Formats: sequence, structure tokens, C-alpha cells
Amino acid sequence: MKTVGIIGGIGPESTIDYYRAILAAYSEQRTDRSNPSIIINSIDLDKLREMFESSQHQAIVTYLTTELHRLSAAGAHFGVLSANTPHLVFDELRQQSPIPLISIVEATCDAAKAMGLTKLGLLGTRFTMQGRFYPDVFSRESIQLVAPGPDEQIYIHEIYFAELVNGIFLSETRERLLEIIDRMKERDGIRGVILAGTELPLILRGTTTPGVPFLDTTQIHVQVIVKELLA
Repeated sequence: MKTVGIIGGIGPESTIDYYRAILAAYSEQRTDRSNPSIIINSIDLDKLREMFESSQHQAIVTYLTTELHRLSAAGAHFGVLSANTPHLVFDELRQQSPIPLISIVEATCDAAKAMGLTKLGLLGTRFTMQGRFYPDVFSRESIQLVAPGPDEQIYIHEIYFAELVNGIFLSETRERLLEIIDRMKERDGIRGVILAGTELPLILRGTTTPGVPFLDTTQIHVQVIVKELLA
């Protein structure tokens, strides 16, 4: 049996969501009541965030590579990052990691392509919405990504760290996020939206905006993880 190693804690709520989702998806594929082998390395969110805020690119790579080596030493056969933002340095991590890595960005791009979507909104932290790591992957498949407006980005980034990563999911925050998505549909012509922050599905899962499917990056990532576990 293969073992997946998860870099978690970034943030804790989404790490719990990953664990539950992997168990559920795995059980759907197996009839023998067996459970997957999972190792979680829960790292320091605040430490990592400070590195992103101060643009310490190489320090981020070094920190996450060290934690991937811990997963490898613990027996993981492949690894994942249970967050979107750290994929800013995914290419470097893939080169230096002692175990193969599965990208949440590549998995989401494959899902968008399979759905026939060509123009998508991108919601996440400021680092994700303003970064190139999502557009660089999606442009290879001729899929256009649109970030929210400047004020909308400020709002999403602020509530992300003030509320969502702390497990605070307010109805008024949910409604405002849905309003932003609805505006992007009318203003930017998006035909879907990527929930490119693994806490966003926790507040938006089960909600809809007509004509705008939500790409839940956690669930998409989990399906690829379970496929590799069963390979």
C-alpha cells in the first residue's frame, strides 16, 4: 500500500477537511473497509505567512523542502501541499523533494479542461490571486484566468486570514463572496470560479451561483491523491 504525506497546518481547518475527504473518497473505491495510509506533517502557518509577506522566496523553498524530507523519512511514498499558496514555489519543490509531489494547480487545470471551461475566476489569498503560478499552468491549455478587482482582492485576503484559517465562517462573509463571484460573472464574463484557497470550499461548499460552477480545489486534489494511493 502506498502512503501519502501531507504538508498540513496551512491552515488547520483545511488539513482536517483533506483528511476527511481522503478517507471518504478512498472508502468509495474500496469495498474491504480498509483505510488509506496517511502521514500529516502539520507546520507553522504564521511562520510561512511571514515568509510570503516579506517575499522570502528561497526561505520558503528551504522550509518546505525540509518538511518534505521529514515526510519521506516517515515513510511517505508521495507528497502533497494541503494549500494553494505554497504552490508559488512548487516547481522548485518538485526538483528538490525526495518524493514525487502532486500539484493542486495541475489537478485543477485538468478538471477545468475536462469540464470544457475556458474562462475562470480565481479566488484565493493575495499571493495566489496576484501570482503567476496558476496562470502559467492554465495558459498551457488556453484557459484564461481572471482575478477579482483590487478592492475585492483586499477583502478576500483580509477575511481569509482573519476568519477562514481560524475556522470562522460567517453568513455575511459567505454572501459577500457570492456577490463578488456574481459581479465577476457579469463584469468579466467568467464561466466558472476556482476556489484557489482550501478554506474557501469550507465556507462556499453547498452554495451556487447560476451559470458559474465552483471548482473545489480540495476535492479535486483529493481525487488525484486517492487515485495515486490505489495505483
